[in-house]
Amino acid sequence: MCGRFTRFHTWAEIHRMYSLLPASETGRNTQARYNIAPTEDVYFVTADEDGAQQVREGRWWLVPWWAKEMPKAAMFNARIETVDTSGAFKDAWKSKRCLIPADGFYEWTISPADKKRDPWFIHLPDNQPFSFAGLWAHNDNLGITSCTIITMPAAEPMSELHDRQPAILAPDAYDAWLHPATLLPDVKPLLSKNLDGELKFHRVDRAVNASSRADKPNDDATMVNPL
Repeated sequence: MCGRFTRFHTWAEIHRMYSLLPASETGRNTQARYNIAPTEDVYFVTADEDGAQQVREGRWWLVPWWAKEMPKAAMFNARIETVDTSGAFKDAWKSKRCLIPADGFYEWTISPADKKRDPWFIHLPDNQPFSFAGLWAHNDNLGITSCTIITMPAAEPMSELHDRQPAILAPDAYDAWLHPATLLPDVKPLLSKNLDGELKFHRVDRAVNASSRADKPNDDATMVNPL
């Protein structure tokens, strides 16, 4: 699964990963984030029917276009095994696929010493920025634009921490993933073009565990520092 992630690179660095138009997209003044949690607003990249890419902003917790109220079930992740058949995700799977820029995410293990949750920061070498494969939707009833991150069975080395992980798409699959005209039988195989085997991880402070704390900041650069 993926329940927290980071996006601390500058927008200019992130911009270079995509084919965004217009060039003025490079001027976004984005705040570095070190502990993004579900229901918070995030940036994601989409493509229109001509393949032109653009940046959108929306809630990280997908609200299907047909929903009359906010979903009570957890909708911040969509499982690869059922994403194309689930009533919540299958419409977005057909034509509203997106890329969610990030540079790391967190996973947890249980400490044998005190049985509490130990967070780990997972990233690419040199903290290179990357993209989660995701889906998005706009709900007119509620006036909400939203997205979700696709998850899949964990591969090495992530399987040492957890049995699932987010799908981190390889850059050469970006255009086909985003384009609504990509044939549906060709979509799911794109998720095998991923960067899973390049991931690295290290333990970080348990302050990450709470998404908001008055007694200690938990959305700053110290969140990703190794213990």
